[in-house]
Amino acid sequence: MDSRFRELLLMYAQADTKTAQDEIEKVLWQEFGTKKAVLVMDMSGFSRLTQKYGIVHYLSMVLRMQLTSQPVIEALGGQVIKFEADNCFAMFDSVLLAVQAAVRLNIAFDAINRFTEEAFDIRISIGIDYGDVLLTGGPDFFGDVVNAASKLGEDVAGPGEILLTARAFQELPPDAGYAGTPITPLLSGVRIEAYHLVYSQPTS
Repeated sequence: MDSRFRELLLMYAQADTKTAQDEIEKVLWQEFGTKKAVLVMDMSGFSRLTQKYGIVHYLSMVLRMQLTSQPVIEALGGQVIKFEADNCFAMFDSVLLAVQAAVRLNIAFDAINRFTEEAFDIRISIGIDYGDVLLTGGPDFFGDVVNAASKLGEDVAGPGEILLTARAFQELPPDAGYAGTPITPLLSGVRIEAYHLVYSQPTS
């Protein structure tokens, strides 16, 4: 965690009035806040695979996921913030770039799965949101946007699915060539508006 960020957090915790806390929070957002598209990718079905094949099998597939996904994300100007277990957390300057990366990730994993036995196939699910995030250093980031993308990618999306919050979907240019099917998933006990991305993949 950035030392300045840590200092401000301690000041916030020690502040004796709500007004003082609000002022410190305002400074935190001014110094460390940014608006980004957040993409969270989850490897589908890995609890079952780990139970069946063991932890070494799991770890080898996580490494393959990391080696495959990072160059795809970075090729579109994205930044991998962290890999955590079988998840990848990344951010982009626009939702369009995040969606393009998500589509390319699905295509990339479909391609490498052609050359592996089923036990080694990697299937992914992806959630995307757009809005304000706090970059804390480390690297790491926090915010409602990160939470929503995580829940969509990890808890709601199925293998091969790309889900966007409504606010993220609305950021897509009308002529980008993507469509969406509305859904209302339950996130942290609250129904939200989201979209299942509809797109065409190459046939060869």
